[in-house]
Amino acid sequence: MSLRATSRIADVSINTVTKLLVDVGKGCLDFHDATVHHIKSKRVECDEIWSFVYSKNKNTAEQDKGHKAGDVWTWVGIDRETKLVLSWYVGNRDAESAYELMKDIKSRLRTRAQMTTDGFKPYLEAVSEAFGSRVDFAQLVKIYGTNAEDNTTESNDKRKRYKGAKKVRVQGKPDKKYISTSMIERQNLTMRMHMRRFTRKTNAFSKKVENHCLAIALHFVYYNFAKIHTSLRVTPAMEAGLAKDIMTLEEIVRLAK
Repeated sequence: MSLRATSRIADVSINTVTKLLVDVGKGCLDFHDATVHHIKSKRVECDEIWSFVYSKNKNTAEQDKGHKAGDVWTWVGIDRETKLVLSWYVGNRDAESAYELMKDIKSRLRTRAQMTTDGFKPYLEAVSEAFGSRVDFAQLVKIYGTNAEDNTTESNDKRKRYKGAKKVRVQGKPDKKYISTSMIERQNLTMRMHMRRFTRKTNAFSKKVENHCLAIALHFVYYNFAKIHTSLRVTPAMEAGLAKDIMTLEEIVRLAK
């Protein structure tokens, strides 16, 4: 829920809730950096998810876009088998952000992995620069089009509709059976369900980029170390061998800086 809703339910000041978010969020950033390393991953999926800070792009001054306000993209890489979120990066939807994500993912892996992304072109150069030839890389390119049968006098819906997808090998020897982005797309839904500021139509959006980043850090530490995955019956961190027990909320709060 939003910070103000939390302050009303807990009957504390909004400043108290905000300070707790900042302190715990910073601790979560450091905890993730110190813990999620030397991962034996066979298959990694990556994607980017849209949100905004302070105002949407159309209502944002040109000088503030990509810095203080406007569209913000969260890039995420997840291990398909353990469901562990390996890395995330908050930035723009561009080649620089794609490279930062790939560089960080590479630093956390100890094995050669199969990488799958969607057809977004900046991934091509980003994966090549970060991994070189030490990755099996493929893209799942989605195909969209308009359905003429839908555009009748009763319906003027001309939005692009999903038609299908094709699997494209980019480099190495990716296993065609595992060229998929279903796991990372499910993680996108988890983010929207767990963080009110990611809801598509909301008044609980982030007002500062810094707080937005810290809320994401808190979410991913909770997801990796405290949330039991339904199919795994343990947390992703336990499945990946990074933890022996489920992390409690009290333990997450104690990470506060």
